[in-house]
Amino acid sequence: MKVDLTTRIKGLTFKNPITVASGTFGTTDEYGRYVDYKKLGAIITKTITVKPREGNPMPRICETTAGMLNAIGLQNKGLEDFIIHKIPYFKKIGTPLIVSVAGETVQEFAELARVFEKHRDVVSALEVNLSCPNVEAGGVNFMKKQERILEAIKAVRQRTSLTVFAKLSPELGDVLEIAGKVLGEGADGISVTNTLRGMAVDIDSRRSKLAKDFGGLSGPAIKPVALRYVYQVKKEFKVPVIASGGISDVDDALEFLIVGADLLAVGTANFVEPRATLEILEGIKRFCAKQGIKKLDELRGSYRPCGDSKKGCHR
Repeated sequence: MKVDLTTRIKGLTFKNPITVASGTFGTTDEYGRYVDYKKLGAIITKTITVKPREGNPMPRICETTAGMLNAIGLQNKGLEDFIIHKIPYFKKIGTPLIVSVAGETVQEFAELARVFEKHRDVVSALEVNLSCPNVEAGGVNFMKKQERILEAIKAVRQRTSLTVFAKLSPELGDVLEIAGKVLGEGADGISVTNTLRGMAVDIDSRRSKLAKDFGGLSGPAIKPVALRYVYQVKKEFKVPVIASGGISDVDDALEFLIVGADLLAVGTANFVEPRATLEILEGIKRFCAKQGIKKLDELRGSYRPCGDSKKGCHR
C-alpha cells in the first residue's frame, strides 16, 4: 500500500517529514555517498552567522552514556560564503531548504533575514537559533533576556516573508512561555528542542573532556524532554513544530509524529549511522502500511492524553 507522507506547513509542501538537525549533516555534500538528498523532506543547514566563526578550540565533542556533548561554537564560513558557494549547490538538489541563522546582535539577525529573503527561490524557511549553548557572544549568554529574544524574532519577521521557526531550548527558561511570546512577535512555528547544557569530567586530569567546561547534550538522553515539549507546544499553540532531540530510529520518529510533530529533524543519529534518515523514512512507510494508514496526517497528532479533560496543557 502506498502511503502519502506529504507534510504541509504555511503554504510549503514537503514530500515527507524527514529532515536533519542543524549542524549534524555537514555543509553541502558530505553525506552524499550515503543519502540521496532528494529523498528527504527538507534539509536544515548548519547555523549561518553574518561573519565567519572559527568555533571553539579542540576537543569539542565527546560521547556520553546516551548521546554526546558538543561545544563546536557555531563554526561556519559566514553569510557571504554561504550565498556564493552553498546556495547554488542546494538549488541544484531542489529539496526544500531551511536555513538556520544566528546573530550576535539584533542587527545581525535582521541582516540574515534580509539577505535570505532575496533567495526565496532556494530557501523555503528560516530556523532562528535562539538557544545555542556553546557561544560566548551569541547563543544563551546574549539571548538570555527574553526581550532580546523577542527583538530578534521581530527583526527577522520585519525583513522576510519566509516561514520563520524559532528554535528554543529549556536553557532559555520556560519554553512554553517563550514560545507564546515569539509567536506573538511573528514566528510561524517552533523548533524544539535544542541541546541542553551538560558537562563531562576526565577523572585523571580532573578537567573537562571538552576545551570548554560545558557543551550541548544531544542524542537519546534528551528525547523524553524533547518529546514532552513538542507535545506541549503543539497542544498549546497549534502551530507548525520541527521536532529534534534523540530521534534515533523509526520508533522515536513515530512517537514524535503521534504527539503532533510536523517535521522530524534527525541529528546525533547521523554520526552513528549516516543512513539514519532514510532508514527512518522507510520505517515510517512500513509502519503506516501495516497499520492501514493511507495518509500521515491520520497518525500525526493522534496521541491519547491520560484522562485529560481540560483544555491547554500540563506544564
